[in-house]
Amino acid sequence: MLEFDGLHKSFGDVRVLEGVGFTVAPGSMFGFCGSNGAGKTTTMRIAMGLVRADAGEVRWNGRPLDQASRRRVGYMPEERGLYPKMKVGEQVAYFARLHGLGAAAAATAADEWLERLGLGARRGDAVEKLSLGNQQRVQLAAALVSRPEVLILDEPFSGLDPIGVDSLAEALLGQARAGVPVVFSSHQLDLVERLCDSVGILARGRMVATGTVDELRHRESGRLLRVVVPDADAPWASSVPGVRVVSERAGDTVLELADGADDQAVLAAALRTGRVTHFAWQQPSLVELFREAVAAPAPAEVAA
Repeated sequence: MLEFDGLHKSFGDVRVLEGVGFTVAPGSMFGFCGSNGAGKTTTMRIAMGLVRADAGEVRWNGRPLDQASRRRVGYMPEERGLYPKMKVGEQVAYFARLHGLGAAAAATAADEWLERLGLGARRGDAVEKLSLGNQQRVQLAAALVSRPEVLILDEPFSGLDPIGVDSLAEALLGQARAGVPVVFSSHQLDLVERLCDSVGILARGRMVATGTVDELRHRESGRLLRVVVPDADAPWASSVPGVRVVSERAGDTVLELADGADDQAVLAAALRTGRVTHFAWQQPSLVELFREAVAAPAPAEVAA
């Protein structure tokens, strides 16, 4: 079990993390979401020993991550940490050697991962000759080449084209199926929703929501109602008490109902405009859950 427990961090008067905590089980993928500046990168840097926490700790299998155990962690920083003049194959093998693999094993592992990530033909090229997306693949290969027990990846999908995204997603799923806990941050919430077993949303240095996507949806269930009236020729829902129109296009309307609002009154109003072909509560997407969680004030802000 990978555990982030009560992390606090300030830089001067700026409080970056305030009690951040979550767990990632072996064989699961955890999507770490948050706006720019929310503290995601600082959290990952603490795990890798690049930043020291003011309080709290990161544990792997019940023991604090130390320098020795971090050699078993595959880490991919958001900023590219590659040597631009070095050849791709040599670079990936070099990172494998840093994690303790022998020369022959490192070369074999480097070739394997470059092939799997679609870079086999570029192993002899200097990194600086690659596109930014391919450099991202090299960096991922460097994180995976040492056969890590844990993966911590900061914005791994950034800059990748759809084929690169699919290649990376399959690689990460393969690691999870092999029992590796995977935590990655991303602004691409559709990918997080598709890939991850659980999600954490960070806002203003605090974890404002954690759980599976289904659990987060359940907490917000009963709020969004989708009504389709194909023949409606004018807006019809805004006059219903306790109803806010979220979106409306070509007779397809999504509504947010306040507590106590009568969904049957909504149905009656819709029927007065024409034939209703769809009337059902709608599960919010992860994007909508993210917006709701980030917009909600933290407890300290409410108290203020």
